[in-house]
Amino acid sequence: MSQTSTPIDPTLPWWKQLTSYHWFVFAMASLAWLFDCLDQQLFLLARQSAMKALLPPGWDPNEYGGYATSIFVAGWATGGLIFGAVGDRIGRAKTLTLTVLIYSLCTGLSAFSQGWIDFAIYRFLTGLGVGGVFGLAVALVADTLPDTARTGALGTLQALSAVGNVTAGLVSMYMGHLESTQAITPGSAWKYMFLVGAVPAFLCVFIQVRLKEPEKWVKAREAGKVAGVKFGSYSSLLGDSRWRKNALLGMVLCVSGVIGLWGIGFFAPELVGGVIEKSLVEQGIPAAEIAGQKTKWIGINSIVQNIGAFFGMLIFTQLAQGLGRKKAFTIAFLAALVATVAFFRLFDGKGDIWMSAIMGGCQLALFAGFAIYLPELFPTSLRSTGTSFCYNVGRFVAASGPFTLGYLQKALREGATTSEAKIAAFRDACTYMSVIFLLGLVALAFMPETKGRPMPEDTVK
Repeated sequence: MSQTSTPIDPTLPWWKQLTSYHWFVFAMASLAWLFDCLDQQLFLLARQSAMKALLPPGWDPNEYGGYATSIFVAGWATGGLIFGAVGDRIGRAKTLTLTVLIYSLCTGLSAFSQGWIDFAIYRFLTGLGVGGVFGLAVALVADTLPDTARTGALGTLQALSAVGNVTAGLVSMYMGHLESTQAITPGSAWKYMFLVGAVPAFLCVFIQVRLKEPEKWVKAREAGKVAGVKFGSYSSLLGDSRWRKNALLGMVLCVSGVIGLWGIGFFAPELVGGVIEKSLVEQGIPAAEIAGQKTKWIGINSIVQNIGAFFGMLIFTQLAQGLGRKKAFTIAFLAALVATVAFFRLFDGKGDIWMSAIMGGCQLALFAGFAIYLPELFPTSLRSTGTSFCYNVGRFVAASGPFTLGYLQKALREGATTSEAKIAAFRDACTYMSVIFLLGLVALAFMPETKGRPMPEDTVK
């Protein structure tokens, strides 16, 4: 398959500008990220059940679920830093294969955990692979597809991640059904969910056989060797004022969105599960059926949340193309703040599930922005490194989000003895933390508008 083609009319919709090989690259990068998100979401949906099964009696599943999430996010950040730089040095395609294999196998191994410690270790290792995929997939698409198709393709790549999340919700619902009918042991669904997450390892075969390194990267790599340009170098990224400002501000931009999603939004299953369990108990549902019903409704909530996310990311893509990157981000950050507070204050039962779609659409819209905007801030030699730095290094800070939520919830529920009081404390903790979305607006004020500008490149001095 050739990466080159005859000139294409740039006024055509982005999908009509792609050759068959462009479509192949887009499909492989999108599937790598889609399956990555599938594994992330399986963890979120199985987290509370896994904690109840693995923790000693009396330990708080919500508190230790927050710790496990922070460990996962820290592994994500570490993997992003490592594999982002490796991708610029040895190639996006090769490194993407390795990261998919790591996150797939370690997700599967999580099913065999015997306690909280080994579960946390598998979470960290899974995070290493997960962290590398985003920057590599985005750089691969940005460097291979026509410039005029880049914005639409990257926004769509990110939107397709919601398909992985919805699939995880369907898996959760099916496992909940099996638990309810006692086809599997009640409380064991989390093990099967993690085993499903091992399936994406097969994707590696297709990546290895046919996927080539982008010609833009290959040519830049050869020219860089002659000119002495360092590829995948953090000293170049942070030592050059042109890229350092973009890297640091981009990191803050991502921290705001990541904490908002992973420290607040992705704890929606805990609120939904608590509210649904309370209503099931009040209805007199047999205790043996409650676990399966909770799992089912948590899965439904995830599906609704991610259907909203899919459309939210597509809407952001259109706003970014029409209004520009900065205006689109401004709208999205404010919408995420309002939607998150509204969800955690007002959600009160099955009839309010639609609110998850609004929150998911507003929160995940930001991540379409990250896919579009971040690669436009860095040259070919640092595109994967810079994108991964912004998207992932901030996760070391963002990893504090679930910890903070856990401690804040624990402090607010001090003395709470009823399920209503405990749920109220959780609502308050999530509401207070939602102010983090305003941090993104602060960073955005100092960042460049990149709409309509060519992607930056190194200049040889």
